[in-house]
Amino acid sequence: MPERLGLHDYFMEIAYVVARRSTCLHRQVGAVLVQGKQIVSTGYNGAPSGHAHCLDIGCARQGVPSGQRSELCRGAHAEQNAINFAARYGISIEGATLYTTHYPCSWCAKSIVNAGIARVIYDVDYPDPLAKEVLSAIQVEWIRDSEVEE
Repeated sequence: MPERLGLHDYFMEIAYVVARRSTCLHRQVGAVLVQGKQIVSTGYNGAPSGHAHCLDIGCARQGVPSGQRSELCRGAHAEQNAINFAARYGISIEGATLYTTHYPCSWCAKSIVNAGIARVIYDVDYPDPLAKEVLSAIQVEWIRDSEVEE
């Protein structure tokens, strides 16, 4: 009999599947918002609804180092999209856990704080020290995927 996948691994694997919908030319990021043991929202990075995708028209940040000048990006980040989807459909995410393939940037960290998300579990680090400062300042728990105990 196969070993049953634990909830933590289940949610993180789903975040990676969601990331495969990304239209970003630089990195594919997926986010899954969980309340209790239930997925309530997902998001991936890409252009806003109705806008051209970077896959089709190119990247506005071409040549800009990772973690810098994020305001130039025409896409919305995975974490933002997961939070916005929940807001659009009236889904409460206060106290939720965010599983994300990459550590959030400082813009997303601010949204995470304001949305009342309590915990961020991520796999790949991201070079944005302000993001860690923002999440630490108000006691949002952030844990690297490899350090989570089920």
